[in-house]
Amino acid sequence: MYSLSSRPPAHPPGISSRDAYAVSAEFYDVLQGEADAAQVRELYGTAVGSARLGVLDIGAGTGRVTLLGLAESEVGVHAVEPARSMRSALMTRLASLPADVRGRVTVHPCSLDEARLRGVADVAVCHNTLACLDPSSRRRLYPAVAEALSPGGLLLLHLPPAHLPRTPTVRPLPPQRLGQHEYGGHMVLSAEAGRIRTRFDYWVRDGTDVVREHTETFWMWPASRNDVAEELAEHGFTPVPEAGAPAVLTVRRE
Repeated sequence: MYSLSSRPPAHPPGISSRDAYAVSAEFYDVLQGEADAAQVRELYGTAVGSARLGVLDIGAGTGRVTLLGLAESEVGVHAVEPARSMRSALMTRLASLPADVRGRVTVHPCSLDEARLRGVADVAVCHNTLACLDPSSRRRLYPAVAEALSPGGLLLLHLPPAHLPRTPTVRPLPPQRLGQHEYGGHMVLSAEAGRIRTRFDYWVRDGTDVVREHTETFWMWPASRNDVAEELAEHGFTPVPEAGAPAVLTVRRE
């Protein structure tokens, strides 16, 4: 099942990915950032700390994996994030870092295949992103990762949900207080035409009064571990036995 601390999935058809997350970007770190940071450390800390060439953060969002790469390694970090609203939060976060630290980060405002990176990293992480890609976008991602990684490099993929939800599921986003306001919401997952419709409902309250309410809807595409592994094998990736958590598929570039 997809994590509560996930970034919102892909935008509905007809909306540019550069403009996606216009609503969710405001609420993402407030409602999910702390849990997501803990999950990122648990899932990827060891692998990122082993990087000797570079770290590639695919779908960087507001920068949890990017910050982990800066903290746990001494190599350059490439953060790939096409969505302007999420990237704005990432850039603000990076701007607050010391100059020598932010000097190790390159932010790419496009998809990985558009970035055309070649052999820049020996560890790549795709956290809470693969589920956001339709099958054709997944197929474009894999060869781009293979080109960006050095031979023998590792790719850690946070897996999509394996199945469609049988019934609509509501998951709360635990409320958080900022000053006089309380921020909260929930997400609703349901199956629709072979995809997972994911609606995020957000609210801001001042005491018992609702100050603001916002809704944003996205899509996810399910894929099993075996399906993803088979797709990756076509591009020269082999699974690393007994590596990582069940939610993550770790593969090595040949």
